[in-house]
Amino acid sequence: MEPRSATSHRGLVPWQGLLLAALLLTSWTPPATAQVTIEPVPFHAAEGGDVLLLAHNLSENNLVYKWFKGDRFDSTKEIAAYLVPGSTTTHGPAYSDRETIYSNGSLLFKNLTLQDSGVYTLHIIKQDYLSDEASGEFQVHPVLPKPHITSNNASPVEGEEPVVLTCEPETQDTTYLWWTNGQSLQDGDRLKLSNDSRILTLFNVTRNDTGPYECETQNIVSGSRSDPFTLDIYYGPDDPIILPPETYFHPGTTLNLSCHAASNPAAQYHWLIDGSILQFTQELHIPNVSAKNSGSYTCLANNSATGLSRSTLKTVIVPEVVEQPIIETSNTTVEEGGSVVLICLSNDTGISIQWLFNDQQLQLTESMKLSQNSSILTIDPVKQQDAGEYRCECNQGWTSMTCDSEESSGPSIGAIVGIVIGVVAGVALITVLVYCLVFRKIGGASDQHDLTEHKLSVSNHSLGPSDNSPNKVDEIAYSSLNFNTLQPKQSTSDSPPPTVTETVYSEVKKN
Repeated sequence: MEPRSATSHRGLVPWQGLLLAALLLTSWTPPATAQVTIEPVPFHAAEGGDVLLLAHNLSENNLVYKWFKGDRFDSTKEIAAYLVPGSTTTHGPAYSDRETIYSNGSLLFKNLTLQDSGVYTLHIIKQDYLSDEASGEFQVHPVLPKPHITSNNASPVEGEEPVVLTCEPETQDTTYLWWTNGQSLQDGDRLKLSNDSRILTLFNVTRNDTGPYECETQNIVSGSRSDPFTLDIYYGPDDPIILPPETYFHPGTTLNLSCHAASNPAAQYHWLIDGSILQFTQELHIPNVSAKNSGSYTCLANNSATGLSRSTLKTVIVPEVVEQPIIETSNTTVEEGGSVVLICLSNDTGISIQWLFNDQQLQLTESMKLSQNSSILTIDPVKQQDAGEYRCECNQGWTSMTCDSEESSGPSIGAIVGIVIGVVAGVALITVLVYCLVFRKIGGASDQHDLTEHKLSVSNHSLGPSDNSPNKVDEIAYSSLNFNTLQPKQSTSDSPPPTVTETVYSEVKKN
């Protein structure tokens, strides 16, 4: 018998075809499809905002999309289902009227709450009734409210106690920052932050720590900064300052003193003179002061909040009015080449005397001499350049007086002794010619006055500021001396030379 052939031109035997099919089935794998994924947009969402769970890699033969709260299929937590044929939507037990399911399988959440955070699962039913699942997750964070600052002591005393500032309210997953004048605050020698930086502690506060302070809160979805917070730090008073700084004050004026001390709250002020309480006020006004108002004035500043007091002492001197001096002169008629003595008389003690010439300080020449206390001025010999106005001024401390005369029109200013020396060549020459023609045989002699004393009466003293100082007292009266000039005769005869008398200046004047 002939054996069967293993092959035939007509094809494979049945059992061989079955074996090949089995081999193909076991060795061939259908092409893999992409896995379905869920993308939350965004992952970190703000409370009250929206988030979209976007489905990727969906096939085209899907029949139903179902969304569930949680990480697995649970009919009790079904949110919504979408039936592709007919495009219909049904709601499950977990539906909150804030979810929307779309035809592409994505799920939109609106007006999120913190409880919406978590995992969500998409269950897909295909046309062949096979199923697929994918999960996605998102987090909902609170929108931080505007913070505010509280303090354990909003009005601390400088240098005495710590101040604790707290940023409110306290929220989870929040970063706290502190600012003052645009600068970030960090731990330092007098500053301490809590572990979460929510609490700021200031040690040994000073007036410079007043602020303003701001706290800022931040989380992954929001941030906000508080209104400025200012500390009302009690301090002072510092040592008071008394104004004006002058010591001497003009008699008859109003003494105006003011006291100022840095203090919070504002200090209360007391004035004392020589230890006795004078007034309870910041400014002191005493009209028409005199020497009896001189003394030690103390300003006492007190802060009732800190319990501290500081004081400053000021010396006030209101000098006695210097009496007007009197000028006496040895001669009222002086020849050129002669001498004159001017005496400045005053009843005051402890004074200094100076002489002025033509409104300038007298510069002594070789022919001038002053006594040891400058009260006596001697001019010997008198020269033509010595002609002018002389003043005698008496000074006692900061006050000066010069001799004064009074007229009915009012007080006069300045005491001037004018030495007027006239050497008038034309007048002398004419006089000599007249003498030669008319009085050749007549001898002449010059008349000279006896030594006289000229005193200026002082009926009333008026006080006023001088040009040099707003507080200086100058009382000046004007007086004059009369002089005769003698010209020798220009002749060869034996007759004695004549004396011609010429009155150049003779009056009492007031400037």
